Amino acid sequence: MNKMWNEKKLDEIYDFSSGLSKPADDFGYGFPFLSFKTIFNNYFLPETLDELVNSTEEEKEKFSIKKGDVFLTRTSETLNELAMSCVALKEYPNATFNGFTKRLRPKSNIIHPVYAAFYFRSPIFRKYVNSMATMTTRASLNNNILSKLPIFFPSYENQKKIANILFQLTLKIKNNKKINHNLYHILMDLFIKNYLNFNENEFSNSIETIPKLWNIGHFNDIIKEVIAGDWGKSEIEGNYTKKTFCIRGADIPDLKENFVSTIPIRYILQKNFNKKHLIENSVVIEISGGSPSQSTGRTLFITNNLLNQYNHDLICTNFCKSILAEEEYSYFVYFYLNYLYDRNVMFAYENGTTGIKNFDFKSFFNNFPIIIPVKEELVTFNKICELFFDKIYKNIDEMNKLSHIKNILLPKLMSGEIDVSNIKI
Repeated sequence: MNKMWNEKKLDEIYDFSSGLSKPADDFGYGFPFLSFKTIFNNYFLPETLDELVNSTEEEKEKFSIKKGDVFLTRTSETLNELAMSCVALKEYPNATFNGFTKRLRPKSNIIHPVYAAFYFRSPIFRKYVNSMATMTTRASLNNNILSKLPIFFPSYENQKKIANILFQLTLKIKNNKKINHNLYHILMDLFIKNYLNFNENEFSNSIETIPKLWNIGHFNDIIKEVIAGDWGKSEIEGNYTKKTFCIRGADIPDLKENFVSTIPIRYILQKNFNKKHLIENSVVIEISGGSPSQSTGRTLFITNNLLNQYNHDLICTNFCKSILAEEEYSYFVYFYLNYLYDRNVMFAYENGTTGIKNFDFKSFFNNFPIIIPVKEELVTFNKICELFFDKIYKNIDEMNKLSHIKNILLPKLMSGEIDVSNIKI
């Protein structure tokens, strides 16, 4: 740590308050609510808070969110999720915050709020959290522990410089995520317009309402092969020697639009890899998992760009399957499955009342009626998809590089190893 920097304990800088705890039936209406998940996933509070909670005016005042407030996750299942930070850069009228979090309200303006956002996620601060947090069934922080945690900081001007460097990297990553999100939804809108908008009643298209030569059929009519996944071993064991990267259902959201996820490494039989490795234009679909509010059936389109990220040593877990569509139908199958998933159709094809839910893949693919266009009607859409997916993965590649740069700079900037005094902003 730079000897010229200041050090204070958190209770010298902030007042601590625990958040609002509410029973499940108090959610769904009322005031905007800052959740544990939002804090964990963001350096800075989003423009709007989507979750709602039923709060009184007194609770709203006590658990308010003001510009400059810092929020830390105060209890979690693992140390990695503990004391993750999120900072409010504007006022949030009427909003309240979760009981699993702590609000740190500044007593003075000696710490720049954006500097705080990055400091609390830096390895320097994480080291102190990990050494001082209590761990029984859950990791937790109380006011006594928080009061002892240190914050190191340079002059306010240099805090702003550090904050600006890291903020610009974060903003570029965020913008790329937004671009990718929009590109995906443009393709989805194009898919719906071209292939589904023939009848006002959803899922009730008849042969009389669709273009000539098109058919009402089932997914199996345009699927040539379905390949089971594999899980293998966590380490080399016997003939389980082929190192692979294994996609789980939980990895699909990140791989879809955002980062190339850190997916697990597994070791499988070489003969199984030869039969089960993922190839370009295949579609991975989740067949086990989900939750009461999230169905199985999440999907991922496999592009050559994605395969290159993992040296083509890519499979999916046995909780997923890989689908190979007939020629020209790969994107069509992918977007049709996503369309149905977004409308909660997969819930009706799940079995298993306790624990893990299973998607009745065979029944769904054999029986669910779909509109099937002729191949010639897919050529233009496929070309547009190829262009858009190429752009999506170029953005992902840039995000990964920027994230890597940020991860290198964060500890060096927060320790004073990099001198920012001569940088102009």
